[in-house]
Order: sequence, then C-alpha cells, then structure tokens
Amino acid sequence: MGETRARGRGGRWRGLGGITATAALVVAATGVLAGAVTVAGNDGPGRTEAVEGPRSGPAPPGHAGSARPSRPGGDAAAGAGELYRAEDAQVVAWVRAHRDDPRSPLIASRIAARPAAVWFTDPRPWAVTAQVRAVTERAGDRVPVLVAYAIPNRDCGGPSRGGVPRLAAYARWIERFAAGLGSRAAVVILEPDAVALADCLSPGERSRRFAALARAGAVLKRANPAARVYYDGGHSGWHRPERQAAALRRAGAASPASSDGVFTNVSNFHRTAAEVAYARRVLTALGGPRGLGAVIDTSRNGNGAPADGRWCDPAGRRVGRPPTLRTGAARIDAYLWVKLPGESDGCRGRPGTFSPGYAYDLARG
Repeated sequence: MGETRARGRGGRWRGLGGITATAALVVAATGVLAGAVTVAGNDGPGRTEAVEGPRSGPAPPGHAGSARPSRPGGDAAAGAGELYRAEDAQVVAWVRAHRDDPRSPLIASRIAARPAAVWFTDPRPWAVTAQVRAVTERAGDRVPVLVAYAIPNRDCGGPSRGGVPRLAAYARWIERFAAGLGSRAAVVILEPDAVALADCLSPGERSRRFAALARAGAVLKRANPAARVYYDGGHSGWHRPERQAAALRRAGAASPASSDGVFTNVSNFHRTAAEVAYARRVLTALGGPRGLGAVIDTSRNGNGAPADGRWCDPAGRRVGRPPTLRTGAARIDAYLWVKLPGESDGCRGRPGTFSPGYAYDLARG
C-alpha cells in the first residue's frame, strides 16, 4: 500500500456474492420489490448492488414530503425531501434474521434504521438500467443516494479494482445508468476515488478519465434534471483543497451542466467539522456557480480518524451524524451514509461482508 493509498479510503468491496444480475433481472420481470442486495458482477467478488430481489418483510409505508431536495444550508434546507432507506441492505437483513441476538436492538436503532447509499458496480451496460430503475422506483417520493462505481482502472488496482474495461464502454455504461434515474429527485455519488486517486494514471490517461467524468455528469443531468450529481472531493486528510479543486475543474465539477458540487470523506473517518471546512475550501478554489455545494459521508466519523491513519476497519470508531438533507450549514447540501456501517473494509471479514461485531462496535462507539 503506497502513501497515497494509505491516505485514501481503503477497500470498497461490498457484499457476499451468490446472486447474479441475470437472476435479478428475471425477478424484476415478475414485479418483486427492489432493494439493496448482493450481486456478483463480471469483474470480481460480489458487492452490494442495486438490483431487484426477494424480500422477507413487508414494504415500508408510503412516503411523504418533497421529492426534490433543495439547496440545504440554513433556512433553505427546510424544503428538502426525505432520504430513502433500502429494505434489503445487509444490515437490515441481519437484524430481521437475528431478532434474538442481544446486539440486534442497538444495531437496528443506530444503523439499520438509517438511510444509506446503494452502490452500482456491475460493469455490464445492459444490466445497470434495470438495477438503477429498481431503486429509483422503489424509493417513491424519498430521495435515493446512488453510487456510480464502474470507472475503468477503478481504485488504481487496489482492493476494489475492476470497473468496465475501457472508457468507451464506460460512456455506454453511464448512459444506461442514467436511463434508470427516472424523473424524481436523486443524489448521485459519481465514482468515489476517481479524481482524488488518479495519480496512478499517466497524464494522458488522467486527462481522458477527467473528460469521461465531465461527460458522465452531463449525461446524468440531462437524463434527469432533478438528480443531484456530486464529484470526488477526497477528504480533509488527503490532498490540499487547491490541488483537489484543480483536478475537479478538469473533471467538470465546476460546471452546472454536469455537477452540483463535491462529496467528501466517503468510507473514511474524518470528523464532520474538519470535512465541512475542507469542503468549503475546495468549493471556493473550484469556482463555478455559488450554488455548488458539498455532501459529506458521516457514516463512521463519530470518533474521528485514527491517529495512526489506519483505514481498514479500525477499532474505536463510531457512527456519525444521522443522514439528512437538512444540514443548516452553508454550502453543505447533506450529511450522508455512503459507506454502509458494519460492512467490512477487509479486516473484519471479507471485504464488503456484513460483520455484526463490527456494526455493534460502531453503534456503541
């Protein structure tokens, strides 16, 4: 692991494997409700993915509230919608199956009850439309958080390596992803690590990746103007804000035609106050319209980052602020749980598997 990698977020494998995307599409045809379940893609082990699959519990009640999140920050946040919680997330399934486990009530109340992101990693363009649509339709009037994570050379060959094979294929993939967005509000986290962790690429490869990201944001915004698209801002313990902003500008993050701002701290542990200050500095350096904002992953930052920089399931961490589209903080559009608390980075079980012991540790802090 190199220095840059150590300062980044660590592994992102999600899920247990064993359910194929083909099977998921068959289920979709039969009208079974959607959620976040595990899918084995063509590019490696299974990950938590958005597909349609069987569920063992009743559908959640109808949703109320605004469908379009406003620009949160101060009083402007009052009209924000409610975030979507996937009923088939691994933690929800575990709680449902382990009601007699003494850890279950705490995990249920502090993790499973919270809305969290759904990750899309299957590299096959023909499959991703149905996977995205399953979640956006299931969300109804609630706002789903969708993580597009299939860029070529993903994770620079690290634990979450994979993605589609070439940028031409990625262009098709993002078009098919966009086709599933529908017309209601959604938050898209566009390719974690794709900007902050691009040093492994040659200058030419980096330029082509950034051009592909700029195009991707524009495709997503054209497909659904109600979707909010955020670009990889790294985190407060990584690059200087000015350096990150320069790369983000090349990737299209300063253009309202492709971007609503940046995301920070995905799968990491830095405290919210540090991330707010960092994100604002990135936005200032980025330029672009004043309306650009930031979303911050608070899923595991309740105790801050370990002093030794450990990123792989470190001990002593705690869940952070609950997810919300009403932050009351200028230029901070949302606090989100992008990383799913309790899913391993690779040191508490196989990467992406749900660890009830780790979830319990995070829940009690």
